[in-house]
Amino acid sequence: MVDAARGALGFLTRAPVGTDRQAWEAFRRTPAAFVPVGYLVGALAAVPVVLPLPAATVAVLFPLALVALTGINHADGIADVGDAAVVHGGEDPIAARRRVLKDSSLGVGGTLALALLVAGLVAAGAALAGLPPLAALAVVVAAEVSAKLGMALLACLGTAPADGLGAQLTRVSSERAPLVPVLLALPAAFLGIPSPAAAAALVTGVLTTLVFWRWADTHLGGVNGDVFGAANELARVVALHAGVIAWTLS
Repeated sequence: MVDAARGALGFLTRAPVGTDRQAWEAFRRTPAAFVPVGYLVGALAAVPVVLPLPAATVAVLFPLALVALTGINHADGIADVGDAAVVHGGEDPIAARRRVLKDSSLGVGGTLALALLVAGLVAAGAALAGLPPLAALAVVVAAEVSAKLGMALLACLGTAPADGLGAQLTRVSSERAPLVPVLLALPAAFLGIPSPAAAAALVTGVLTTLVFWRWADTHLGGVNGDVFGAANELARVVALHAGVIAWTLS
């Protein structure tokens, strides 16, 4: 489990833990290792939103904190999927989209997807600044746990269209494996009680991943590395906004 944790930190964050073949193999065979990283990243990323800073400042610092902690690899998945999503027509649109996924150049679809992602995170940071510190912390942690649980579910349930990162993460898990990741993520739903904000963030983020997974199966032919990264980013930003809305309405 130590190797799996080290592999998870090396893959999902910029933590200087060092990665090797043993850690990577342990991580990819242990989908549950995604989830604890969500608690850690969420707690650290929440630092700007719990400090007594102006909302505009938090709106800038919050996305920067996420980039500092996790890097840009998953955002690259958003860009690639955004480019692929705007491909239409042709005799084999799935094959055409998969070719675009492998293209390293950034197109209009990817640019728009990245712009919307950054705008969503900036807006979430500003909204979180208006919550009580403990409520904001609960939402950020639950959203990050939700994003990592979504990735674990993709590893457990998804199928890869070809060899690559997606295949390495999906071809060693069984459909019964989701139980442990789900159990590890459940405590995040109870953060910030009596407010339902954390529960809303956790559930909404997972639902976002599941919907995106079905879209990827239909339009991309399965789950590859870009889908994993895009799912993480989409689930996080949707969960953050859902948590803020739930707190506001409660």
